[in-house]
Amino acid sequence: MKAIFLDRDGTLGGSDQIEYPGDFGLYPGVQEKLQEVQVEGIKLYSFTNQPGIAEGRATIESFREELYGFGMDGVYVCPHLPVDHCNCRKPKAGMIELACRDHELLPSECCVIGDRLKDMTAAGQAGCMSILVQTGAGKASLKEWKQLDKRPTIDFIAEDIIHALNWLTQGK
Repeated sequence: MKAIFLDRDGTLGGSDQIEYPGDFGLYPGVQEKLQEVQVEGIKLYSFTNQPGIAEGRATIESFREELYGFGMDGVYVCPHLPVDHCNCRKPKAGMIELACRDHELLPSECCVIGDRLKDMTAAGQAGCMSILVQTGAGKASLKEWKQLDKRPTIDFIAEDIIHALNWLTQGK
């Protein structure tokens, strides 16, 4: 595993709602766990949909500053509204594809961790492994996933991000 793409809201911290920089906090122990993973040589990239930027509620710079402050190696933010039909907004894989180009990564060497099915769909479209966490919207997403006829692939279901990172780094 060379890189992990991490969703922000409901995965790294916060809740199942968007919390803007200044109001958002990591779940307990996450900062330390992220550092442990990086010591092992795995790069961490945040990828997040933030439509509030298009609505003027925050700036892309405020999200980048916050996420780099948490120790991310790279930050990818989709600032668009769903009606914009951009290529970067999850469930599309545009942010992952851009990060792979930027950092010369193969998607097969990467994993996505998120709390929503759109994170899992983006992972599948890009060709990455996927882990669904049960924090944020994760439990509701898992329930929805079980009822779908055509399901995005989920390689592992974790209690939270620390459980997901432990599973990835300790040989599954």
